[in-house]
Amino acid sequence: MGTAANFSVLAGSTVTNTGPSFLAQSLGVSPGNTAEGFPPGIVAGEIHLADAVALQAKNDLTTAYNDAAGRTPFTSLPAELGGSTLTPGVYRIGAAQLTGTLTLNSQANPAAVFIFQIDSTLITAANSSVVFINGASPCNVYWQVGSSATIGTGTRFVGNILAQTSITMNTGATLQGRALAQTGAVTLDTNTINAPVCLQPTGTPTTTPTATPTTTPTATPTATPTTTPTATPTTTPTATPTTTPTATPTTTPTTTPTATPTTTPTATPTATPTTTPTATPTPTATATGPPTGQPTKAPTALPTSTRTELPVTGGSGGSMLVPVLTGLGSLAVVTGTALLVYYRRRTS
Repeated sequence: MGTAANFSVLAGSTVTNTGPSFLAQSLGVSPGNTAEGFPPGIVAGEIHLADAVALQAKNDLTTAYNDAAGRTPFTSLPAELGGSTLTPGVYRIGAAQLTGTLTLNSQANPAAVFIFQIDSTLITAANSSVVFINGASPCNVYWQVGSSATIGTGTRFVGNILAQTSITMNTGATLQGRALAQTGAVTLDTNTINAPVCLQPTGTPTTTPTATPTTTPTATPTATPTTTPTATPTTTPTATPTTTPTATPTTTPTTTPTATPTTTPTATPTATPTTTPTATPTPTATATGPPTGQPTKAPTALPTSTRTELPVTGGSGGSMLVPVLTGLGSLAVVTGTALLVYYRRRTS
């Protein structure tokens, strides 16, 4: 229906009204530009005469008319519709007449559609009616009329009347729907045209909320925790332990043993051994605490006992004593060195 659904009355040439008719929606005329009888007629919507809004509504009416006329498959009906009960579908009639009551049964489907394809005219007798059972909606009832429609006095009619030429509503007739004429006039006389109630199918609202919440939570938490912890711990611990232990033990033991044994023979010889011990004691200051105490004991005891016996067994004369002392000093150095090597092997 497009924008034509906003109009209670739409005409091609003119609209005329007698009495206090009431239109729940808008009124439009195009290409004509007259609408007489308002007031006393009341239009709850807007009035559009030969403007762009009316023209667009007329174009949408033409589209809806052609769509209804072309629907297939259809069921052919006799001219008289009064006393019939019809289910949803497309019905074709040569010239339609309604006397009495036509019942439309939607079979509990609010979206059920009824289309009446009428080749020429639609005429209802006075006080005739169209009624619904089982929840049908006036919004989904279409009367496509090949020429003109006449709604009799006091008739209660429902649906959208899409007439090729003109529509006349006699005194006191009511319509729950729309009176839309393409080329001719719409004539009213103390009529009420209410907007059709469009019932929504029960299943419609269910689909929308279901799909929305599913995507949002899944993506967010997955990406965040993965990257952060991986990079941090890998680099830090590798560099620290490697350097520390390697350098410490290498330097300390190397210097210590070389200087220690040299100190012992210094006290014994008076004149001769001056040259040998003098150069050696210089590194004594470098030696660390732990190794100094251990090697000193061993070399000290050996020269002391030997030196005591020299005056008893040796000959007279100072010249003979020098070689002996020199030999003993050398022996003490060798013995001290051997003891130091032995001690280091035991402690390693």
